[in-house]
Amino acid sequence: MMQLTEISGLARLVDEEWRSPVADAVAARWGHEPGAARWWRSSASHVFVVPDAPEPDAERYLRFVPERYAAFHRFETVAALMDRLHDRGLALTPLVRSGAGRLVEPVDTPLGTMRAMCLEGAPGDEVDLDDLTEAQARAWGALLARTHDAAADLGDGLGHALDGIGRAAALFADDRDLAAAVERLAARLAALPRDPTRYGVIHGDFELDNLAWQGDTPTAFDFDEAALSWYAADVAHAVRDLTDHGRPAPEHAMLLDAFLTGYRDVRPLPDADPGQLLLFAGAGAAQSLLELHPVLATLDEGRPDDLDELRASLREHHDEQRRIVLTAAG
Repeated sequence: MMQLTEISGLARLVDEEWRSPVADAVAARWGHEPGAARWWRSSASHVFVVPDAPEPDAERYLRFVPERYAAFHRFETVAALMDRLHDRGLALTPLVRSGAGRLVEPVDTPLGTMRAMCLEGAPGDEVDLDDLTEAQARAWGALLARTHDAAADLGDGLGHALDGIGRAAALFADDRDLAAAVERLAARLAALPRDPTRYGVIHGDFELDNLAWQGDTPTAFDFDEAALSWYAADVAHAVRDLTDHGRPAPEHAMLLDAFLTGYRDVRPLPDADPGQLLLFAGAGAAQSLLELHPVLATLDEGRPDDLDELRASLREHHDEQRRIVLTAAG
């Protein structure tokens, strides 16, 4: 995630109609007029929506990130992955090439150089957990399995998602329980096999809020967290709203079973018993804490008061991830 001062800096250049000269500079590379793009959200990247593009009732999304963030250097790899997966028929939102024919553009803006991409809006609507049916949960799992199959040979340039969690322990030296728990999780991961049936290209964030639905048919988007990892780790992250601190939640048991059934309808899923899913949930939470650390270290820097709500949410998220790590480590 970008630092809050970065997000606040953009927010100060957004007017009351959600327009920004920063987004205008990006949008121009895709032939959109000034003022066409409207601020949607900012987290790992800035996201603006262009309504009624390329035609009425359609939309496009501009995603861009400053050059000082790791995502800046991953944009080309992620865009190439998405483009090849779309060519293979996977149900995901396609990228739009710029006026110069590129998937990714470097853009000079009032906030410095950005790397940007543009995507078509996903067809359909979001489905909340409370409204999710078993048929949809099964389709959700099946689409993740098809993603793993389609991307199996497309890992060039991607990093290994969980290889860095061992160094998170050193960051939490003042929290001995957390540091010890992270070390135990890292040791367990190091002992796991990485054969092609278990380990390969993952989406990294296949939660419900990264899917759009037409009836029982989902379309995926937001591949920003794509990496190499265990397929079961991708499953554990995707279904974390169906769990309680990484353990299956009884009230969502049927949905979780439907998801896993849908996945296994497409491909095998080793390492997906409750104990293994808990391990991967804990490892994912440790990775989240590692990524949050530089953000939390500067949380009050410059006191961007317009982001107090986000600041509180990040602290709450940190505490939740810590609880999952401790639970998974035993």
